[in-house]
Amino acid sequence: MRIIKSIIDRWQRTNLMLRILTGIVVGSALALTVPGISVVSMLGDLFVGALKAIAPVLVAVLVASSVANARAGLGNRFRTIITLYILTTLLAAVLAVVGSFFYPVHIALADVTGAEGSAPGALGDVFRNIISEVMSNPVTAISKANYLSILFWAVVIGLALKAVASPQTIGSLRQWADAVSKVVKWIIQCAPFGILGLVYTTVSQSGLEIFTTYGKLLLLLVGCMLLVSFVLNPLIVFFILRRNPYPLLWECLKESAVNAFFTRSSAANIPVNMNLCKRMGVDEDFYSVSIPLGSTINMNGAAVTITVMTLATCHTLGITPSLGSALLLSIIATFGACGASGVAGGSLLLIPMACSLFGISNDVAMQVVGVGFIIGVVQDSVETALNSSSDAFFTIATDMRDRLKSGKKVK
Repeated sequence: MRIIKSIIDRWQRTNLMLRILTGIVVGSALALTVPGISVVSMLGDLFVGALKAIAPVLVAVLVASSVANARAGLGNRFRTIITLYILTTLLAAVLAVVGSFFYPVHIALADVTGAEGSAPGALGDVFRNIISEVMSNPVTAISKANYLSILFWAVVIGLALKAVASPQTIGSLRQWADAVSKVVKWIIQCAPFGILGLVYTTVSQSGLEIFTTYGKLLLLLVGCMLLVSFVLNPLIVFFILRRNPYPLLWECLKESAVNAFFTRSSAANIPVNMNLCKRMGVDEDFYSVSIPLGSTINMNGAAVTITVMTLATCHTLGITPSLGSALLLSIIATFGACGASGVAGGSLLLIPMACSLFGISNDVAMQVVGVGFIIGVVQDSVETALNSSSDAFFTIATDMRDRLKSGKKVK
């Protein structure tokens, strides 16, 4: 038992990116040398199946817990920072929509007949579909992975608990959320084997040229995230400060983004951001709440990932989204990203919810999640770097704005 425990501990201590890269290399090599081994392909099926099973529960518990634990009456600075977090996440999703229309990307999927319908032709049709979906039985919604209904009922239940439940009950809900997140972490620990099986199956069927498609997808994802980081976010900070935002952006990228890129965890980067805020003279009462809050709801990169991956799936299936439905996707991606799990690859589990807007089946959507894990070695690192560094960027900028209004000196 000690030997097994030692092997497991050593496996968990090894960098996840390195393990996934190893899985990609081994899967490709096996596919080119000994294709057609069903046991290897089964590893990918088991991994995707585990994600399909836990994702609806994860969304339900995390969103309900976040709503129930949300603070109230936080003052002007907190209203500003919350507005910045949500606004920039929405604008990042809109930017991803624009990028996806100008640079459409296709994904290799095993079952392109998995769309249960076509994109609604008008915005009114979209709203009618949404209303009919959200009013499903919540238990049935979880069992059938109806993410629109799950999101709706999770918010309603979270608000109800916030109104009537005791602090102990709400704390218990947070423990359930932590427990489900722990299960997801266990599944993610198996990602290298799942990726090995997925890459093996894909390369066996399509050859190494499949990575050309993934390369285009990755280029679109990273390109949108870089535009958000270097153009969109600085423009917003310039608007609220009326001064050059790039020196501050450089500090945040240098101290926060680099660390977040390698840890791939916004939560793990909270101490780094708080130390940066302290060094920049930010009020501790403010940043001690703003930074942890940002690690939950400031999800620019996650919104980009959800939007780009969903529209790439639509392009692959021959679905042409209308402008109205694409903009509605931006809103759904925003709220979905705010409830994204704090584990590596957490935003990928929200893709099925966004895909359901266009009638795309859960089976096809989970294939897209699998593709996301294949490119996640780069995608998730850049996404986390954007998410976490912008927590510090907006927190410091908001505090600067408050000090400037008060006539205080700012560095």
